[in-house]
Amino acid sequence: MPTTRPEKTKKTSGILSEDELRKMDAYWRACNYLCVGMLYLQENPLLRQPLKPEHIKNRLLGHWGSDPGQSFTWVHLNRLIKKYDLNLIFLSGPGHGAPATLSNSYLEGVYSEIYPDKSEDEEGMKKFFKQFSFPGGIGSHCTPETPGSIHEGGELGYSLSHGFGAAFDNPDLIVTVVVGDGEAETGPLATSWHSNKFIDPVRDGAVLPVLHLNGYKIANPTILARISPEELEALFRGYGWTPYVVEGDDPHLMHQKMAEVTEKCIQEIRDIQSKARSSKSKSPERPRWPMIILRTPKGWTGPKEVDGHKVEGFWRAHQIPILDPKSNPKHLKQVEAWMKSYKPDELFDKSGRFIEELRELAPKGKKRITANPHANGGLLRKPLDLPDFRKYAVEVKKPGQIEISPTYNLGGFLRDVMRRNMTSFRVFGPDETASNRLQVVYEASPKTWMAKILPEDADGTLIAPDGRVMEMLSEHTLEGWFEGYVLTGRHGFFSSYEAFVHIIDSMFNQHAKWLEKSKLELRWRAPISSINLLITSLVWRQDHNGFTHQDPGFVDVVANKSPHVTRIYLPPDANCLLSVTDHCLRSENYVNVIIADKAPHLQYLKMEDAINHCTKGIGIWDWASTDAGVEPDVVMACAGDIPTAEALAATAILREHCPNLKIRFVNVVDLFRLMPETEHPHGLSEREFDALFTLDKPVIFNFHAYASLIHKFTYRRRNHNNIHVRGYKERGNINTPLELAILNQIDRYDLAIDVIDRVPRLQATAAHLKEWLKNEIIESINFAHQNGIDREEVTNWKWPF
Repeated sequence: MPTTRPEKTKKTSGILSEDELRKMDAYWRACNYLCVGMLYLQENPLLRQPLKPEHIKNRLLGHWGSDPGQSFTWVHLNRLIKKYDLNLIFLSGPGHGAPATLSNSYLEGVYSEIYPDKSEDEEGMKKFFKQFSFPGGIGSHCTPETPGSIHEGGELGYSLSHGFGAAFDNPDLIVTVVVGDGEAETGPLATSWHSNKFIDPVRDGAVLPVLHLNGYKIANPTILARISPEELEALFRGYGWTPYVVEGDDPHLMHQKMAEVTEKCIQEIRDIQSKARSSKSKSPERPRWPMIILRTPKGWTGPKEVDGHKVEGFWRAHQIPILDPKSNPKHLKQVEAWMKSYKPDELFDKSGRFIEELRELAPKGKKRITANPHANGGLLRKPLDLPDFRKYAVEVKKPGQIEISPTYNLGGFLRDVMRRNMTSFRVFGPDETASNRLQVVYEASPKTWMAKILPEDADGTLIAPDGRVMEMLSEHTLEGWFEGYVLTGRHGFFSSYEAFVHIIDSMFNQHAKWLEKSKLELRWRAPISSINLLITSLVWRQDHNGFTHQDPGFVDVVANKSPHVTRIYLPPDANCLLSVTDHCLRSENYVNVIIADKAPHLQYLKMEDAINHCTKGIGIWDWASTDAGVEPDVVMACAGDIPTAEALAATAILREHCPNLKIRFVNVVDLFRLMPETEHPHGLSEREFDALFTLDKPVIFNFHAYASLIHKFTYRRRNHNNIHVRGYKERGNINTPLELAILNQIDRYDLAIDVIDRVPRLQATAAHLKEWLKNEIIESINFAHQNGIDREEVTNWKWPF
């Protein structure tokens, strides 16, 4: 039988009055009733008829175990929102406990406002139950369809970092994050406890974590539930938190404990903020923020046993506790008894509407947790105040003559973006902002740091409590902060080494799925700022770090996601990088991936030419081509700054030694332009593609990443058989830049040889040139191995025409 609930006559001691306790427990019972209904019922939602097999869904999906604890927390948050007029949102870390969020949204009236067919009556409740984990309905996690959610929780580990991202620059917001004890075993979650060293009580909001210690995962105990209470509390004190424990299974006692602890936590948060905001010190002492450890049985208030097996307080409560009510009469009766134990007749009126006495416990209007606009951040989003990126242009008098670092130049633009948006824009990077040559942003703001600051840090460490550059050596935590920040209406820019952006592959996947669902299916979700990822320290300049740092495969991960939410840009020079970045910072509902190296590189395009080129996304560089007015013999194509430089050098060799060869030079900035327009909104039509790449001429394509991606994008094109792609082949070590290019055959010499082999009339007439090119390859490698650097004619090469 379910756990005993408070009787109306039972006396209580605590901060809740008898009447408050009765109502709050009734509200919680209503939440739990709705949670169970979502798992099982497709008919008879209020059990006003005896429960029959046909009332049960044919396929039972969903999770029960964490629902009661989450709803229990929610009811107590409602009380505090009303008492203190709080601005508060709720993140469900164990997102498979979505019934808790959904049930509260329904009881608040928000769900019916957004989805009028799920009305607040018996018919609406029936539809509300049936749609859960049902074809044509909604998923079993806190999906984008869920009002009040900014965190789906399908993939575990990101709830706390999302919560901190939401709190940054939101001084009046409290973000309550329920962390599952299974989720707490993931690497990203374990690291994100350190986020309390980065939140400034003066200008940021607060995060109140609730570690939901119900003891079990799918079929195993959780680590934190099986260590001693002393060790558990020491762990979180060591992380810098002040933990408060609420433990038990008697609802009567637990409501009073939870009311007392949540009240204390809110008071501590307010005291911390008040002290910091009234202090004249520019270096406030790092506070110990409160957190709650909520230890309750898994599947609390559910069946204690099913078929002789323990359920409540055990792993069997994780998903569907009673497995076969459709065909097992005993199970059917057990489900009915379980649901009736919540006394639905006391909770809902004759029409099926939640009774008014209990509705009064929820906040009103936008104070309702699932109506809070921070959980629909696009409603709060304001466009960035951007400086004119043209003012940061590199002066290019002639293509291919001067070298600068594209990312260093970009840093000046980002610095001024930050200066003009000091409450809504942050830069993120895993201890790599300076390494990626973006250090000019520190002129606008230092790095955020609430931990200890030493005297020697004044000599260039550039850390401060009120910094706006977010650096921590955890890509997971940074990406979580970034996502939480944009999901609540703000803007940002993230830079990462190319090889290690793979650490957030699955986080990118999850966010892209969230965006796709929100953008294509949910008109009520307002557009949010794009996630802008600068991928730098690229494979072709990781010759000094070696093989482990050479992996351009993130672009393949991005290319697999929906064309409605992903964009990939490979600007060939600094002016193109500025143009692309300005475009990305203005965009909404995308993940923009910008691939640009940090080392000094040749510059090719004047700013106006760069703008035109980036606007088109792909184009012929007339100044590098020799086919004006005639049909080309070969198309030399490229995407990526270093492959572009090598393709230009190969073109120069061919122009010098084969002056009659007609070469068309095509550069690609927007990689999705290569796809057919039927497959991607940025794709080229057949006519446009053929006009660039011809119907039958050889195309030598020098690509930044793995060659297979270009073939994937172009396999439907009529000239695909003549497209020959060079890219990274997993060949590398400690090399010189040219040696690394040679090993993977993206170098100028191999490209020129490829042209000779593909253009029939050159196969005989350019035989001597081909031999010279082979010798150049050998000499280049020998020189690198003897001297540790590339030859001067390579490192100082300039465009000669």
